Amino acid sequence: MNIILHYQFFLFAACWLAAACSPLLAKNLSMREIPAAYYCKPCYSGCDLKRHETPGNCQHCGMPLVEDTPALSDSLARTEKQAKKRNVAIFIHNGVEILDFAGPSEVFASTDGFNVYTVSLSKEPIISQGFIKITPNYSLTDCPKPDIVVLPGGETGPFIENKPLIEWIKNAATHAEVMLSVCTGAGLLAKAGLLDGKQATTFHSYIEKLQRATPKAQILSDTRFVDNGQIITTAGVSAGIDGALHVVAKLKGQAIATQTARYMEYDKWKPEEGLIVKQPDKGAVENK
Repeated sequence: MNIILHYQFFLFAACWLAAACSPLLAKNLSMREIPAAYYCKPCYSGCDLKRHETPGNCQHCGMPLVEDTPALSDSLARTEKQAKKRNVAIFIHNGVEILDFAGPSEVFASTDGFNVYTVSLSKEPIISQGFIKITPNYSLTDCPKPDIVVLPGGETGPFIENKPLIEWIKNAATHAEVMLSVCTGAGLLAKAGLLDGKQATTFHSYIEKLQRATPKAQILSDTRFVDNGQIITTAGVSAGIDGALHVVAKLKGQAIATQTARYMEYDKWKPEEGLIVKQPDKGAVENK
């Protein structure tokens, strides 16, 4: 009987010790299993929460990397990515120039933090340059509220007089961070009254016509893009890529824009070919 009692006592004690020690053992084990993770010191260039597996310097901004808790930093990175995702509405229409909309589409879709979609007068397919059929994601009536609007060029003429479109552009300009035109898409901004009192650029063969249509604006030649703050215009066709990269640099930092350009293998990007117009309170005009 005594032997049975002693056995029960030792069994109870063993179980109690196992239950008491298991959390500590699990904690120590989990701590040993967590891999080291490194993050750059805050530089506010969009790479602060990018995870690195080895120590050294951040490949994006050059700041030294510091060790941090992976779970917490990764969670913050996911939250930041979701919180800062901007809607990019790219307006397309029959006769739209392919690269005018495809270039900026590639830039924004290749960069974290942007939700890119196409919008047109309706959801009916449109034809680009006579041979590419594209079905828009949205129409003007059900398009999500955009943070960035891209207005490509091409056969823009018939759409400059489209009242619902011009009203949509005017309304978008009341809340969007950026209104970006490419090529002759500047004509749509002009019709909406958004170029008055500003400097702008457009496709080289459209400069004189746009100047006549917009006497209150100054239309520049030999300028890759012109940034007036919210309103940004670019020259023709491939210049839309430069303008979109400039928007990325403006919103997320030069390092992120350079990373996107490198991914696209777009080595012709020269930010200094654009013009940034300082706002009235700063009272000057500068070349970037």
